[in-house]
Amino acid sequence: MVASPPLGQAKWSSKTAFILAATGSAVGLGNLWRFPTEAGTNGGGAFVLLYILCVVLIALPLLLAESLIGRHGQRSTIGSAVHLARQSGASPAWSLLAIVGMIANTAILTFYCVVAGWVIYFVGTSAADMAGAVGAGEPLRGAYAEQSVAQIREMMPALFANPALLVGLQLAFVVVTVWIVARGVKGGIEMAATWLMPAFFFLLIGITIYAAIIGDFGAALTFLFTPDFERALQPGVLSAALGQAFFSLSLGGGAMIAYGAYASRDTNLGQTSGMIAFADTGVAIIAGLAIFPIVFFVGMEPNAGPTLMFQTMPAAFNAMPGGALVGLAFFVLALFAALTSSVSLLEISVSWATEKFGIGRAKAAIGIGVMVFLIGLLSALSFNVLADQRPIPFIPGFENATWFDAIDGVTGKLLLPLSGLITAIFIGWVADRQLVNAETGLKGGGLGAWRFLIAWVCPLAVFAILVIGLFPQLLG
Repeated sequence: MVASPPLGQAKWSSKTAFILAATGSAVGLGNLWRFPTEAGTNGGGAFVLLYILCVVLIALPLLLAESLIGRHGQRSTIGSAVHLARQSGASPAWSLLAIVGMIANTAILTFYCVVAGWVIYFVGTSAADMAGAVGAGEPLRGAYAEQSVAQIREMMPALFANPALLVGLQLAFVVVTVWIVARGVKGGIEMAATWLMPAFFFLLIGITIYAAIIGDFGAALTFLFTPDFERALQPGVLSAALGQAFFSLSLGGGAMIAYGAYASRDTNLGQTSGMIAFADTGVAIIAGLAIFPIVFFVGMEPNAGPTLMFQTMPAAFNAMPGGALVGLAFFVLALFAALTSSVSLLEISVSWATEKFGIGRAKAAIGIGVMVFLIGLLSALSFNVLADQRPIPFIPGFENATWFDAIDGVTGKLLLPLSGLITAIFIGWVADRQLVNAETGLKGGGLGAWRFLIAWVCPLAVFAILVIGLFPQLLG
């Protein structure tokens, strides 16, 4: 079907609403779960330094590029890419950037809902624990005070061993995400961002202040901001930093194209892109400053990997004064972050389906939600029923990957960077230069710097790190 007319009157009610929604898309479990995990396992300061460089030199230029594609086209991600290509006298095949991105983000959503289900579980256990603390007249006691550290650490494995509970939690999160997206741009997505993001920032700042007062803040500062430059040159750390920048800012998947389509013509995309990137990076670093002081205070290791948030932190809250209350606030914070991001991931495919097939938003959201849930079962069951399955053992680096690991790895290491690479080449070299420049809202040196980054730095850096990430053996 030929690209349909623009998405119509669906618009953000204000520039602030656009920034909140786009920041909500970017700020998610990528900041609270993935950033501390990657920083902890990749040398702390070395990773943080590379991550910030990747955001400034690669992610921010691509964020602006994606936003302008959407705002110019005012269609779905694919429709907007086709529209800009045709107006530039280029082949509609350049919409591959959006096709790859939509596949990637839909795949990410399938396992993202599984991880969000874990968050729901810990919100529930934390709420029950806090209720018990209040009932015992000890509202400021440590989390899970009636359990040993060993028992607390076993909560996650016990959850993984319960397929029915894992699937039920996954389904609950999918249902909430579908309900928000089905309500529309203003009544659903914008409303969720307007309420959830201020609450998110309030909770994050509160927990960080708590960590600075109670925890070992000095050790956290040293860990996060003292880079080991030898470690920073390792291919794996470079690849992890770029992957985190893409994942955290929702790049390469079309989320910013989708949200840019609802931006008004008087929105300065250059300014808003900078605000979104700054807010997202700030949240990631603040999340590190909220988590690592607590980890170091109780003498735990920062390189716990993916279990940092779900095993190390609950055990740490057990040893902290007021841990029951702070633990509950922490997981509510994570749930808010998960929701604002999952909504943007689903919106990409929903806006495309409504445009492509002419169906209602609610029907599209439900249909795609069912698909996401069914495919997500592979990830949910990777920890129990399907734990022995290795879907892509023939790909180097994925020999031992479960379904969960495989979907996460392929999207993060291949699909998102590939979509970003195509986007950089398209905007930097193919799309009509005057048209693109006008959409950015940039002038003078700012415009010149962005043109250089999007045309040269982004494609070369993304290609190099893409290859290094997939074939680290090339550098020994």
